[in-house]
Amino acid sequence: MTLRAFAIMVTLLTCYRCAWSQQSNLPVLLREGRQALQADDFSRAAHDFTQALQIAPENLEANRGVLLSDLQIGRFEEAVRVGRAAVAKWHDDADLQHWLGLAYFKTGRNSEALICLRAAERLAPAHADVPFDAALVLLSDTNYSEAAIELEKSIKLNSNELNSNSALAHVLLGRAYQNTNRTLPAVEQFRIALRLQPDVSLGHYHLGFAYASLGRNQEAIAEYEKELQHSQHNPTVLYQLGHCELEAGMLERATEHLRQAEQLDPGNADAPYDLGKSLLMQGDAAAALIPLRRAIALRPTDPGAHYQLARALEKSGNKEEAARELGIFAERKKTQPATGGMAAGPVQ
Repeated sequence: MTLRAFAIMVTLLTCYRCAWSQQSNLPVLLREGRQALQADDFSRAAHDFTQALQIAPENLEANRGVLLSDLQIGRFEEAVRVGRAAVAKWHDDADLQHWLGLAYFKTGRNSEALICLRAAERLAPAHADVPFDAALVLLSDTNYSEAAIELEKSIKLNSNELNSNSALAHVLLGRAYQNTNRTLPAVEQFRIALRLQPDVSLGHYHLGFAYASLGRNQEAIAEYEKELQHSQHNPTVLYQLGHCELEAGMLERATEHLRQAEQLDPGNADAPYDLGKSLLMQGDAAAALIPLRRAIALRPTDPGAHYQLARALEKSGNKEEAARELGIFAERKKTQPATGGMAAGPVQ
């Protein structure tokens, strides 16, 4: 054997041993990746599954592991890249379609997300989490009717098993109903959510908003007050509570909560508008001028704020400026588009 032939043989043997060593390490990496996922150590899982994928690009578990781990640690663009390649190889894998759909959603590609999630639903029609995630995409697109259908599916599939999404699914279904003029069914969904999980995020807020849209202000106030126990500094809850108190004639309490809401969210024109109305109704026209002017500065096209300011100016003795504001009110009123009767509170 020549020296050159011997060198080639040694090189080939070394490569073979290296490849054999890597292949023998694959089961260990996959096992450690699974264990890391179970322990919620997603960074470690990503490391192990990525190494496994480098060794065996055609290994399904390695592809799944990398995609899921990247999702969990927030590497969404990388998840899209890995997910696309994996789905191209295993188009009929429900988990890959599902997780790629989530990666698309997290990167703002809702159309692509829905295509993948619909595929996952067809492949795994008994998985409650897939229609739940599809509903999240649809809600973000304000497609409430289709979101309601997906949430109804998810709740039905999950009816015999409670998990972390059970109460939230009912809250989201209630929101979808509320935004499609089905307020009474929405109330029922919010009640179910609160029975399942009394501290579910914004459960009392959404039930309060539904009650308010039905004109049941006292019940709404009670729910907003319960929500404040969990969300003391939430300006939306404070504003809706103050608004209901204003509607119910509870002016001092309304003024207190509306002031807090305005301080926490200075960009919300509704809070100073209602605050000005509350002060005006209490006979303090001079104090009402400041918040009403702020409301106009934030939303100058709103005719209501100009009307309330005109009233406050007239009661303060400034008739000339009051007349000017009334003129602005009349002009704004002519150009204001007609609005429907659907109650649509802030989406949270």
